[in-house]
Amino acid sequence: MIQKFLRRLGQPLVKFFSSLGELSIFVMRSVANCFVPPFYGRNLMRQVMDIGFYSLPVVGLTTIFAGMVIAIQSYSGFSRFGAESAVASVVLISVTRELAPVLSALMVAGRIGAAMAAEIGTMRVTEQIDALTTLSTNPYKYLITPRVVAAVVVLPILVLIGDVIGIFGGYVVGVYQLGFNPANYIKSTIENLETLDITTGVVKAAVFGFIIAIMGCYNGFKSKGGAQGVGEATTNAVVSSSILILIFNYIITGMFFSK
Repeated sequence: MIQKFLRRLGQPLVKFFSSLGELSIFVMRSVANCFVPPFYGRNLMRQVMDIGFYSLPVVGLTTIFAGMVIAIQSYSGFSRFGAESAVASVVLISVTRELAPVLSALMVAGRIGAAMAAEIGTMRVTEQIDALTTLSTNPYKYLITPRVVAAVVVLPILVLIGDVIGIFGGYVVGVYQLGFNPANYIKSTIENLETLDITTGVVKAAVFGFIIAIMGCYNGFKSKGGAQGVGEATTNAVVSSSILILIFNYIITGMFFSK
């Protein structure tokens, strides 16, 4: 009886630590290959376009409506205490520190993370990755490195664009719906803007980009079992990326703002 209990308890733990070890090795190999030639510039530029340019509409829509909602909710709450003038600063801080990096990362994870897992997973189950190895092409350098580098570089740029769009959304609601003076709103935004706010969002975006690329590539790279395995890899990539984004959002926020 005790042996059965220990076996049932131990099997999930062994599986978890085995998967954690595989992921750690995958991460180390992926990072190491980012600094060793050859570099596949064409693959890198394709990933930059896929992750960056084609994600702009999603990021823009997400951040502009997030800024609008924050402006309305802030005004609703602060009007009870006669502190309506703080709306601009709250929109600024909320968008730059939290909403733009987190929402942008979640949108990109759903769009790009799933695509990475599906593409690489399909290559795995159809033995195209094995064919690359046979042709003396390092699959890590050809498939993983361009995606990791592109995500780490491009996501901060997306977040900076999202910052501007989100703040603009708050400005539109503040001026045209809530009746703020345009000059005073812009002045308040500029006066309350700090380098730390932008730095926090950019650092988060780089970490989130790394997480999205690694989890998408890892789940696709390790997929098996045909079409069903590719589907499971895609789902796992999005879910694991989203959870890790929220976890590391808390960790990075604590590093920057904990006393």
